[in-house]
Amino acid sequence: MVKKYANRRLYNTESSSYVTLEDLAVMVRAGRDFVVYDAKSGDDITRGVLTQIIVEEEAKGKHLLPESFLRHLIGFYGDSLQGAVPRYLEYTMGAFARQQEQMRATVQQTIGGLRPFNALEEVTKQNMAMMERAMSLFSPFAIPPAGGKDAAPEAPPDIDMLRAELEILRARLAELQKAPGKA
Repeated sequence: MVKKYANRRLYNTESSSYVTLEDLAVMVRAGRDFVVYDAKSGDDITRGVLTQIIVEEEAKGKHLLPESFLRHLIGFYGDSLQGAVPRYLEYTMGAFARQQEQMRATVQQTIGGLRPFNALEEVTKQNMAMMERAMSLFSPFAIPPAGGKDAAPEAPPDIDMLRAELEILRARLAELQKAPGKA
């Protein structure tokens, strides 16, 4: 419960503290319900305070309500349909809020709960590992670093076979160079 005093100050009886319209806007966004009473008369002035919050948000440049909507809304005051407008707007805003929640849930499921930077980091690591493997195919004679976590991944079997053939060729070349008549 919030009380509004003659000096235009708002007092939150729950927290025993004065609050601002911005504080009440935060409460609304957090889904907290409250009622505002005029401290002197005891009248419920919640609707007026909520409207005042909207006016202040619009004045800050956060234009949520299009002019055409505001003109239509003003036009309904005194109209024969005036009684139906609040129920219609309440129903429409409720449906919009439900659709917004469904869209958030769908996006969350699509992303799979991964934070974008973690996903990007993982993809980057996978791409780097793939590039290192590909580059090792073009330099099969490179000596991998010794042990530890920085050691090169185990070579595929065909690389090992090529290395074995290379050693055989080196040995034969060494024999030919040692043969008589060869310098």
